[in-house]
Amino acid sequence: MEKRILGKSGLEASALGLGCMRMSFADKPANKQEMVTLLHQAVDLGVTFFDTAEVYGPFTNETLLGEAFATVDKSKLVIATKFGFKHNPETGPSPAEGFDSRPEQIRRVAEASLKRLNVDCIDLFYQHRVDPNVPIEDVAGAVKDLIQEGKVKHFGLSEASADIIRRAHSVQPVAALQSEYSVWWRNIEQEILPTCEELGIGLVPYSPLGRGYLTGTITKATTYDKSDLRSRNPRFTAEAIDANQVVVDLLVQIGEYYQATPAQIALAWLLAQKPWIVPIPGSRSLPRLQENLAAAALSLSEQHLAQINQAMSAISVVGDRY
Repeated sequence: MEKRILGKSGLEASALGLGCMRMSFADKPANKQEMVTLLHQAVDLGVTFFDTAEVYGPFTNETLLGEAFATVDKSKLVIATKFGFKHNPETGPSPAEGFDSRPEQIRRVAEASLKRLNVDCIDLFYQHRVDPNVPIEDVAGAVKDLIQEGKVKHFGLSEASADIIRRAHSVQPVAALQSEYSVWWRNIEQEILPTCEELGIGLVPYSPLGRGYLTGTITKATTYDKSDLRSRNPRFTAEAIDANQVVVDLLVQIGEYYQATPAQIALAWLLAQKPWIVPIPGSRSLPRLQENLAAAALSLSEQHLAQINQAMSAISVVGDRY
């Protein structure tokens, strides 16, 4: 698979990574051994970039990757994980508990993640969400210390504003920003994307397929288990799904020309935006993984890129993303 460099960091990753969250969190439980097998298959298919977080589970997703890659040459992989949420003494980190990016907490999380991932150094360590109670300079300084100690290689942010990115970058260079970005969610294009380009920061779009909606497999009759985050997502009500079908229809239309699926067109569109963008679609099955990865070899024409942009500018997506 094609490799890409995330900005000026020198951090090289496969053009498409793999978001691992749903393998053990935010969806109906998956069979652990099947997920281990899928992770091995992803490596065989050329994926080198894997995304997890301590809050996924919590903890179980990191443990899954640690066990799956125990016999894999991890020097060829980039494993990204995250810190930033308060820990409940009994249940661990949770967004419901609030934020916690105090330097001492960042260090505790790093030490624990190293053990669960079974690595000597975390390749990319993101602040999962900006903590309004801790200056971003202190956060960047704490990760800088971990980098100097050899426990972390690169610093990342997630869902951060342009101002936060600049302030953090002035203390410790930010290698990558993880933010939602897709054909139907493009709010970062006004300020965030130009800031990343100016500072040489790579972009890692999560939910590049609109949490599965842009695959074209979801209809207003689709139902979700209560464990699935989409069961509470405003964009996945029957009304929103029906109203947003026009987006999928557009991707289907373009896909017919390339003999590609809507998901492949959506991912190819993202890859065409900037050479330092590395999307991380999630997957829990080999056919879906193979379908997604095939998008890395798909090159959309300038005409079709313009057609997508022009059509989307006239479409109002229904429903908040959270």
